[in-house]
Amino acid sequence: MGRDEQTEEREVLASIFPDEIQDVSASEFRVSVALDVAKPDEDETPDPVLLLNVRYPEAYPDEAPRLDITQPPNAPRYDHLDIQNDKARLLEALEPTIEESMGMAMVFALVSALKDAAELLVSERQGAIQAVRDVEAARAEEEENRKFEGAKVTRESFLAWREGFQREMAEEAARRVLEVEAEEKKKRGAREERKLTGKQLWQRGLAGNTVEEEEEDEGDDALEGVQRLRVDG
Repeated sequence: MGRDEQTEEREVLASIFPDEIQDVSASEFRVSVALDVAKPDEDETPDPVLLLNVRYPEAYPDEAPRLDITQPPNAPRYDHLDIQNDKARLLEALEPTIEESMGMAMVFALVSALKDAAELLVSERQGAIQAVRDVEAARAEEEENRKFEGAKVTRESFLAWREGFQREMAEEAARRVLEVEAEEKKKRGAREERKLTGKQLWQRGLAGNTVEEEEEDEGDDALEGVQRLRVDG
């Protein structure tokens, strides 16, 4: 165990990560790990990339490799992952893989574990942000819906409403009855006037002017006839 196993693993890693692996020395190298993260379709920023730095101790793989996690030089800042703050958590996430793989080549498994741990961390943070947005949206929708909600109905409020409604209906019915009675009385009076006799009209003072006018007209006609006879004679 030792250098032969290290050399063999390094050759296998070069075939698996031909563009991602870079030697630093005979016993040290780094592997570039690109993360697959969810983002909006319009977001064209590149996915974050981590560097897993590996240094073999002389007794590797019977001894754990020396590991470090960095980012490529001049890498753009990513909102949901900060290596300075997240390095310890990510290295801790690799511990179970190291323990399970002691005595065996483990770098490939460590690269996979780092990728999974980093993507999970990003996903959790994205989910937390979305959860806050969902809560805020639900609260805003609730406030908007509350504007259109009426007062909650209780037994007391319903009984009060019913009493007022019944009173309004009774008043409206009484008003309609009075209107109908007034209309009927008006029609009845008109019919009675049309049925009055001449004596009743005279008694009520409705026929006086008519009789006098007729007598004046008859007198004028008689006078006109007498004058015509005198002229003719």
